[in-house]
Amino acid sequence: MIRLKRAYEEPARKDGLRILVERLWPRGVSKEKAAVDLWLKDLAPSTELRMWYGHDPEKWDEFRKRYKAELAKVGDLLVLLKHRTTEGPVTFVYAAHDEERNSAVVLKEYLDAL
Repeated sequence: MIRLKRAYEEPARKDGLRILVERLWPRGVSKEKAAVDLWLKDLAPSTELRMWYGHDPEKWDEFRKRYKAELAKVGDLLVLLKHRTTEGPVTFVYAAHDEERNSAVVLKEYLDAL
C-alpha cells in the first residue's frame, strides 16, 4: 500500500517506510521533522520537467504523460520499490501544495499500474 503525505504534515507510525520523492529538499523542513527513511531523488521529475510544469493545472495532463515517460527509463529501481510496497506500508513524502496534482500522485499511479 502506498500513501501520499506532504512533508509539512506530522509523521505517523502508520506511515511505514517514508520515502521523500522530491529532487529538492522541502523548504523549511528539518531532517528530524521530515522523518524520511529514504530519499529517492532519481525518481523525481527531471529539473527541466519540473521547471516546465511549474504546478500549472493547465499543464497537468501533459506533465503526467512526460513524467511517466521519464519513469519508464528508470527500470529496476521501480521494480524494487513496487516489491517493497507489498511488504508493508510505504508513504511517499512530497512538498507540493496541490495534493491532487503533483509528482507523487503520478509516481503512485505508475507503480500501481506495474
